[in-house]
Amino acid sequence: MRVKRGVTSHARHQKIRKATKGMTRSNRSSIKRGRQAITKGLQFAYRDRRNKKRTFRALWNARINAAARMNDTTYSRLIAALKKSSIGLDRKILSELAVNEPAAFTAIVKTTQK
Repeated sequence: MRVKRGVTSHARHQKIRKATKGMTRSNRSSIKRGRQAITKGLQFAYRDRRNKKRTFRALWNARINAAARMNDTTYSRLIAALKKSSIGLDRKILSELAVNEPAAFTAIVKTTQK
């Protein structure tokens, strides 16, 4: 009886082809280049999940600083006053308040200045 081989390697190749869908030319068609592209893409994904946190924190800080300056203070003075008065709002919430609820942000700044 004839034995046909290559089932597992064919499945592995199909898995690579499925993962490289949407990539350009040889990354999509060549198994070797596709495997390299997947590896590199996963490295970028891992790195950028961490960099996203860094980027968002910088954005929040810029928004808080802009709103703080409208209320006659600076970012560093505001954060120091928040810690001193034991107000436990993080930068994400503060930036949301600064953008969407300026009156609430102003109230927080006034509370810290007392």
